[in-house]
Amino acid sequence: MLAKEIEKYVDVNTSNESECLYLLNRDTNIKITMPRMLSGKVQGKFLEMVSLMIKPKRILEIGTFTGYSAICLAKGLADGGLLYTIDSNQELEDMITHYFKLSGYNDSIKLIIGNALTEVPKIDEQFDLVFIDADKKEYIDYYKLAKGKLNPGGFILIDNVLWGGKVTKPKVNDKETQSIVDFNNFVAKDNDVEQVMLTVRDGLLLIHLKSVVD
Repeated sequence: MLAKEIEKYVDVNTSNESECLYLLNRDTNIKITMPRMLSGKVQGKFLEMVSLMIKPKRILEIGTFTGYSAICLAKGLADGGLLYTIDSNQELEDMITHYFKLSGYNDSIKLIIGNALTEVPKIDEQFDLVFIDADKKEYIDYYKLAKGKLNPGGFILIDNVLWGGKVTKPKVNDKETQSIVDFNNFVAKDNDVEQVMLTVRDGLLLIHLKSVVD
């Protein structure tokens, strides 16, 4: 993990959030339990730029939380593009929809409240970009679902793959850390993809589905 002074330096040298994202960030930290689950300025800007580079027609997000990352990703959608975002926490729906409307991207985002393992198979779409940031114990299952709906040449981004640095020395009975380790190993052995692990915030795994499988 990055030292605190380096994190601060990175933050200072990253473009500021939009006013909407700043307000959402603030409200999440004031009102919501475990606000650290929010992507935040640096990771949010990275997600935005990845999306802007790809210009996806369809994005799938598994794990909405309060909607910060969805707004960032929506900024790169191609004209007429659509982002599907899924979360199981119905209590956050009003907050999410409020900020989607405030962002100006509400018409480009479809929020689904439910279990991603049952909701993703119902979506009759193929995706250019997928972002997964949800229950760590389900990461392999989410990945399999996402990969099955990904266009050849598409990309998957996975959050929290360093898990506070605990992945290097997982403790006995630490099921969440072991789930992350198992997931990282699973992707590393998947010959259909190439991947790079980045030290952005708590670790991001950027995965590219090959256009032609070896």
